[in-house]
Amino acid sequence: MADEDSIWGIAHVHASFNNTIITITDQTGAETLAKSSGGTVVKQNRDEASPYAAMQMAEEVAENVLNQGVEGVHVRVRGPGGNQQTNPGPGAQATIRALARAGLEIGRIEDVTPIPHDGTRGPKNAGF
Repeated sequence: MADEDSIWGIAHVHASFNNTIITITDQTGAETLAKSSGGTVVKQNRDEASPYAAMQMAEEVAENVLNQGVEGVHVRVRGPGGNQQTNPGPGAQATIRALARAGLEIGRIEDVTPIPHDGTRGPKNAGF
């Protein structure tokens, strides 16, 4: 495990099926250290949520925070949530792998997808 004096951050990964957004904050979550989204690394809109784009973003963000002295991150993965699908998009796993490969230590991995406790009515089934 890490030393007491090592600096840790929180990697917030919002992985939908249209885009992936990575934000790394300090432990309190108040100050953003680095951020990136799918549109910053690929040209086509359809590729924003791809695992390739997620890996490129994660490498870029990891390099940035390693230069700031952050040694490890706790990962908070969020899917679309609400009345949409609760499982995260294709960029989530690729992001975690790339963060680890870039030299950041991975602490806890947590799913923070918002799940309604009886909210609005869900969308109708179009096929039936």
